[in-house]
Amino acid sequence: MEGLEGHGLYNLNEIFWNLPTPALYEHALRRREGALSHLGPLVVRTGHHTGRSANDKFIVEESESRDQIWWGPINKPISEENFDTLHQRMASYLQMKDVYVQDCFAGADPEYRMPIRIITEYAWHSLFARNLFIQPKEGDLVAHEPYFTVINSPRFHAVPDQDNTRSETFILVNFKKRLVLIGGTSYAGETKKSIFSVMNYLMPGRGVLPMHCSANISPDGKTALFFGLSGTGKTTLSADKSRTLIGDDEHGWSDNGIFNFEGGCYAKMIKLSAENEPEIYATTQRFGTVLENVTMDAHNRRLDLDDGSLTENTRGAYHISAIPNATLDGVGGQPENIIFLTCDAFGVMPPISRLTPEQAMYHFISGYTARVAGTEKGVTEPSPVFSACYGAPFMPLHPRRYAELLGERIRQHKANVWLINTGWTGGPYGVGQRVAIPHTRAMVNAALDGKLADVPTRQDPVFGFEVPEHCPGVPDTLLQPRDSWTDGAAYDAQAKKLAGMFHENFKTFADQTDEAIRNAGPLAGRN
Repeated sequence: MEGLEGHGLYNLNEIFWNLPTPALYEHALRRREGALSHLGPLVVRTGHHTGRSANDKFIVEESESRDQIWWGPINKPISEENFDTLHQRMASYLQMKDVYVQDCFAGADPEYRMPIRIITEYAWHSLFARNLFIQPKEGDLVAHEPYFTVINSPRFHAVPDQDNTRSETFILVNFKKRLVLIGGTSYAGETKKSIFSVMNYLMPGRGVLPMHCSANISPDGKTALFFGLSGTGKTTLSADKSRTLIGDDEHGWSDNGIFNFEGGCYAKMIKLSAENEPEIYATTQRFGTVLENVTMDAHNRRLDLDDGSLTENTRGAYHISAIPNATLDGVGGQPENIIFLTCDAFGVMPPISRLTPEQAMYHFISGYTARVAGTEKGVTEPSPVFSACYGAPFMPLHPRRYAELLGERIRQHKANVWLINTGWTGGPYGVGQRVAIPHTRAMVNAALDGKLADVPTRQDPVFGFEVPEHCPGVPDTLLQPRDSWTDGAAYDAQAKKLAGMFHENFKTFADQTDEAIRNAGPLAGRN
């Protein structure tokens, strides 16, 4: 097993290699990194960083990857010199300090599995890595040589004027040295998403489509994918008791089928309930789960999942074995159905539509959902959110690369693609009402069970989708969005407005996408 000198770390105090969960609990509690809650989870706080610091992430500009990276406001460059200087200072900072090491894997399919090493300053970060990544089996560690390494030191900070970072916080990815440096933030999700970014860089070169999506399998072995940004219902809708969960967030699609990149889940905990999300709720009552920024009564150690006083982004990190109906091998067959989820606060997109491969590629590149008024300061009306490939912050390559792989896979395996709007109907946010969860579940189930295969469709005049005229368990009037509005002219104006936003956003990608994809956007407002 390779030591830490190869990562530039010398004169460390004690190195704790691959400690199991109980030992990491003991270390975290002894070091006062967290507190033990009622029924067993470890509760920690991440300080002023309660989410990802997207603006503090940089990719090292070097000769091997320079021409492949999609440079811009998301993938910002930093020099090799700045990286090396920070690396050296971080190594100096860690001298005579304890560190924790977890040797794991990313990628459940052995053919594409990447050995990784996570080196952390905190014991609970090591437990997080143990929960989220794939744990090696007995004997695997003997020959474990990490292909990529993360060094995470929250208490070490950058000097922006000297290091050319935006702030004291930094997430630096060096593809040439196969090393990620994280400092100035205790939010553990940075480690998870850094490895995801690495997989998104490496996998397309091996013919694998990396995806920010959840995946599950029906009782008869049919795999389905669920794409969607935060708030669209991706985790809720994919966590179905009648289907087997492959994973809730990151997957690859290869010639072998679907495989999970991870070995655990990182779920939002805010306002979680035993009634609506029983399986995820149960993870808050077990030993081994790490709860970030969840409030707890200091006396009786009971949790308050409804309390968002620290952040609305409360999180739970747990091994996938905590979900009773999850598959532990992390693989599935070729998907028959793909679900794109959007929460349209404008209230104009159909609740369910069937997409052509070209429309699927267009909307995959667009990655649309909407913020609603009142959720953020200064937001007084619905505002669009476009995140390419439903995960732009983690995509080092141009979105065209991922979209082309998606199109190839869809055509090769004749997968059905559905766009489901979990947002508003009958009017925009504040006027209409949100599509009821039972109706959304009925539409998802109908699509996955093949009950819409022979249902007649009508083309949506604004977006060009084929919209089913009937769906079991759903009123027909709900399926045609204009029919659900009392004011048709108001609907037309709002729909035209949103269509224009799609066209404006896609200008960024127009010069590097085929005409067929460009023409698959909304019919309204097309030049």
